Amino acid sequence: MTFAPKTLALSIAFALSFGSSVALAQKAGAVNLKETVKIAWIDPLSGLMAPVGSNQLKSFQFFAEKFSATNPAGVKFEVIGIDNKLSPTESLNALKSALDQGVRYITQGNGSSVAGALIEAVNKHNERNPGKEAIFLNYAAVDPDFTNSKCSYWHFRFDADTSMKMEAMTTFIKDQADVKKVYLLNQNYSHGQQVARFAKENLGRKRSDIQIVGEDLHPLAQVRDFAPYIAKIKAAGADTVITGNWGSDLSLLVKAANEGGYTGKFFTYYTGVTGTPTALGTGGAGRVFQISYAHYNMGGAMQGWMNEFKTKFNDDFYTGSIVAIYSALGEAMAKAKSTDPVKVAAALEGMKFKSFNGDVEMRKTDHQLQQPLFMSVWQKTDAKNAYSPENTGMTLVPVKTFESYISSTPTSCEMKRP
Repeated sequence: MTFAPKTLALSIAFALSFGSSVALAQKAGAVNLKETVKIAWIDPLSGLMAPVGSNQLKSFQFFAEKFSATNPAGVKFEVIGIDNKLSPTESLNALKSALDQGVRYITQGNGSSVAGALIEAVNKHNERNPGKEAIFLNYAAVDPDFTNSKCSYWHFRFDADTSMKMEAMTTFIKDQADVKKVYLLNQNYSHGQQVARFAKENLGRKRSDIQIVGEDLHPLAQVRDFAPYIAKIKAAGADTVITGNWGSDLSLLVKAANEGGYTGKFFTYYTGVTGTPTALGTGGAGRVFQISYAHYNMGGAMQGWMNEFKTKFNDDFYTGSIVAIYSALGEAMAKAKSTDPVKVAAALEGMKFKSFNGDVEMRKTDHQLQQPLFMSVWQKTDAKNAYSPENTGMTLVPVKTFESYISSTPTSCEMKRP
């Protein structure tokens, strides 16, 4: 990728700033624990969602190397990848295997059904095994219950939850006069159900004139042909689709939309994820939107990392929460002067730090990262927005930034601390 002069200057400046801050942290507080911190990554490497899992495992390993060289705690990160086949049962087996090997840090993101099982299992393990506690680092499972009714001291979420993204998305939609008839199409598990629920609640509050003309929930990672759903969307007269679909469930949906001649808008959570850029091609230009804590043209150090990742793997890096996890772990371990999960968890609570997307905070009350969100739109690359996922000649261009205080949502969490 060729940087525009302004983007290149920003990248160099941010990279120098990042390097300087790390150097200062290592000099100022610094500890040199000289320990290896193993992280068990538990997510799909087989089935329809395997391409997403494979990308994210490579991403975790890529940044383990980067942050092993720069973190202020002086630790080395090592990632152990375990295929869970997108199954809660397989995930629990993987968790037990990791814990039996002495791994104290667990990460997962694909599927809130899996995350829910892991949170409960980690809670039980820690209660029964004092001195061998583990922390669950959630990088993409966005069911709001995990930081509300099911909140856990041992769980930290680095993605924005479904309600936060919908708060920002509907704040954007309320000013789009051409959005009048909305169809809700989502995966039939907690995340998809929550997307539909919060969409109806938020639109009802912000744009009561918008009609919900249809709603469907479909099996997760099982549908191979979305043409019947596109036919229903067209028949309902929907000018807009809101979907929390990800992976093959989004790429196959937009493929069917292109083939079926649907010309309405899509408001999504995961347009940038493996497979969807190729499925979109140029067909969704100006019509497909994504709400996320990142996009493909962030600038700064992130742009350099993305370019390096693409050169190394011929693949695109898009799970920015991974960077936030390593940043937070390094700072928390330096502050705690320890890799003990009990001490690290205490250091993570309430931590404020500068991430690739701005100033962020791990909210102490519920362990939900508070961070800026961006609405971006699918369009052709240009000099300012030059990164092209999956070499499509297209990209996600930011059109609106929502600062943390806008996207933040309240919590009902009653945290039980050890």
